[in-house]
Amino acid sequence: MDEAGLRRSLARMGLLRPDDTPRFRPLGGGVSSDIWRVEAGARRFCVKRALPRLRVAADWRVPVARNRYEAAWLRTVAGILPEAVPELLGEDREAGLFAMAWLDPGTHPPWKGELLAGRIDPAAAAAVGRALARIHGETAGRPEIARRFATDGLFHALRLEPYLEATARAHPRVAERLHRLAATTARHRFVLVHGDVSPKNILLGPRGPVFLDAECAWYGDPAFDLAFCLNHLLLKAVHRPDRCEPLLAAYAALHDAYLAGIRFAPATGLAERVARLLPGLLLARIDGKSPVEYLETEAQRAFVRETAIRLLWEPPARPEAIAALWQRELAR
Repeated sequence: MDEAGLRRSLARMGLLRPDDTPRFRPLGGGVSSDIWRVEAGARRFCVKRALPRLRVAADWRVPVARNRYEAAWLRTVAGILPEAVPELLGEDREAGLFAMAWLDPGTHPPWKGELLAGRIDPAAAAAVGRALARIHGETAGRPEIARRFATDGLFHALRLEPYLEATARAHPRVAERLHRLAATTARHRFVLVHGDVSPKNILLGPRGPVFLDAECAWYGDPAFDLAFCLNHLLLKAVHRPDRCEPLLAAYAALHDAYLAGIRFAPATGLAERVARLLPGLLLARIDGKSPVEYLETEAQRAFVRETAIRLLWEPPARPEAIAALWQRELAR
């Protein structure tokens, strides 16, 4: 979309006055959307538009209708935990975009950058776990939310196919186990799932974590959100073995805080699904459609690949067992 189209869309949303001369600055880092920071007078905000083809090496195409479900997720969570989301300022479904508040990185640093720099605070991880448990808990068993986010097809296209099913094609020996994980995830429909709870999509705000990029929003299995985030902490321990201990402390803090905060499902069953899903997600970030970019050496990738396949063959019962194995293997 060109700047003239952006101006027309912002005017339709009531975010531009006739005398405004907005400036648009593209923001990088995303693979699934175009994002601009807009300056209009003294106001600063962001505009986001979903792309039909994601910016990855694989041919990964997803309906742009996901943009409106992300906006709906922001509205829903704002009614539960308003400090956990940027304010939604407007939506233009005709143009397939929405506008939200701009949060200054000086006061809201991205969690991913902090972790990669070695600045690891288990208290921040626990806050993420508590916030996620609150969102899941407040949306559990809510038929009206389930109807609003009946996005099974989108979730399959954005998560189950590119992560688990694509990885199954790359690893026929464990394909049946990966397909079983996808089927198990798909049939559990309990809560409003974010679908991309990754440190790159979490800002550490003064009032707690702020969640971004809910394009994969789905009424489904809470185990997916928890496993997806824990997965990133394990991967970063491979990238930063010198910070393995605090990263695994953050893993435990997030996991424990989340499980302590849920009341909607037996914690044992959920923890077991998380533990079974984690190896599939680990392998997916090496050989799926969206490989993690910061594992730069073949030795790092081989470690994740081999350990994930081992865990797929011998599934643990609890996420803590995976962390313990990870620490032992990295220490070798």
